[in-house]
Amino acid sequence: MGVRFRPGVERMAAYVPGEQPRRGGVIKLNTNENPYPPSPRVAEAIAAELAGGGASLRLYPDPEAYGLRLAAGEVYGFDPDRILCGNGSDELLAMIARAFLGEGGKAVFPYPTYSLYSTICEIQGASAAACEYPRDFRFPEALFSARGDVLFLCNPNSPSGSFILQRDVEKLARSFDGLVVVDEAYAEFAGSDCLDLARRMENVVAIRSFSKSHSLAGLRLGLLFGPERIVAGLRKVKDSYNLDRLTLAAGEAAVKDVEWMKANVAKIRATRSRLISRLRAIGLETLDSAANFVMTRLPGDRARKAYEFLKSRNILVRYFDSRLLHDALRITVGTDAETDAMLAAMEEFLEGEGVA
Repeated sequence: MGVRFRPGVERMAAYVPGEQPRRGGVIKLNTNENPYPPSPRVAEAIAAELAGGGASLRLYPDPEAYGLRLAAGEVYGFDPDRILCGNGSDELLAMIARAFLGEGGKAVFPYPTYSLYSTICEIQGASAAACEYPRDFRFPEALFSARGDVLFLCNPNSPSGSFILQRDVEKLARSFDGLVVVDEAYAEFAGSDCLDLARRMENVVAIRSFSKSHSLAGLRLGLLFGPERIVAGLRKVKDSYNLDRLTLAAGEAAVKDVEWMKANVAKIRATRSRLISRLRAIGLETLDSAANFVMTRLPGDRARKAYEFLKSRNILVRYFDSRLLHDALRITVGTDAETDAMLAAMEEFLEGEGVA
């Protein structure tokens, strides 16, 4: 056959997102979505955009997303020229790969972490060097001697929920001769972040997602904050109209309603604390978490079995069939009712296994 993929694309495996159920009645705790609805202002903004029978949809959206960047700049304390908007934080990561990684390029990141980093490296034909986290997910000191074009740091980290303090990230950025990307998809749940480094340092960008804290996973929106020179360069590789009119309107409304977002975050953090305590009380090794999910370990092959048992009870959690994670489950913090249902099913599983 004459049509051939690039060899690297032919060899690579595609990124596998968390399972999306195609029927109702499922408690979905596998993809770290916010269990609470977005700000009411979001629906109002979308309705306004659709007024007049949706006549505005015949027009292209603002390719520069200026209104959203202006609103985000006011909330986060950034000049709009130092903000870039993307179709989810994943598109922003892809833009970084396009701009900084090519054939022969090299990216660095800890492991285990967000597996998309490896995928975007493979797409670009770049290599990836992973520095392993210890079992307790303390900062991997090997990162300080790492060399490459881009360093990806998911902070808080997925799937562990562990958090690296800003002073350590700054020390890392000063030791790395390349771009440091702090992926802060879960930062609002940590109560601390590294945005200040993106303000002060010439080789640091921070990325935020509207999927988690702002309850907008279904609209796909992310923000990148960083030095004006880097943001300007990334615009060169951005799709012309990467955000539609409805997403722009919804994002601007959501980012302005800080109090609504903070109220939802506070509820999730309270449930997270209770979830961690209960998992430990039933005998499971469970890490502290700064995110909207919790990682817990079950010895042997019990993590996979527990995943399958919960799924049989219409409860989805995330099991990663990958190195260093065979004994781990990542559980999204849902509503109190969803969390209690998952805990009850987990206790039932453990009793059946003779563990509890």
